[in-house]
Amino acid sequence: MQSVCGQEKALVLCPASPEDLEDLVAIRIEAMRESLERVGRFDPERARERFVSGFDVNCTRRIELSGELVGFVVVKSQPAELLLDHLYVRPHVQGLGVGSAVLQQLFEEADEVGLPIRVGALKESDSNRFYARHGFVFVESAEFDNYYVRPSFASLGNRASGA
Repeated sequence: MQSVCGQEKALVLCPASPEDLEDLVAIRIEAMRESLERVGRFDPERARERFVSGFDVNCTRRIELSGELVGFVVVKSQPAELLLDHLYVRPHVQGLGVGSAVLQQLFEEADEVGLPIRVGALKESDSNRFYARHGFVFVESAEFDNYYVRPSFASLGNRASGA
């Protein structure tokens, strides 16, 4: 049970299934629409194609709040880091602490394995402030995206102790 916006609600990350694909595409488009419109790049078909082409059910988890599918997260293991490839929450639950609770769980998982987490955010997206607020550090900028890394506190602790 996670506290979301001061209330106890059942926030659960559970494995996605191939049957979830269309729901996840719809969530991605809904969550990204405003940011993509802001930069003149909103194209639902392109967004769908990009997501479907990289969809890996083994790295994807549903975000459920009190039994309702409200988002999803995709974390891919890389040799030296975890790639937070997608984190989308439906607009009607944004601002309630859902994304923060998901990040907290991901941080615990990353610290357990001693790996940093890397994420990209569309330059004009509110997600840039969200990631910075949660301890991600800006590392580089590309044409459309900014990239951030959140160091692993476990690996920082190991370096500090000489391990």
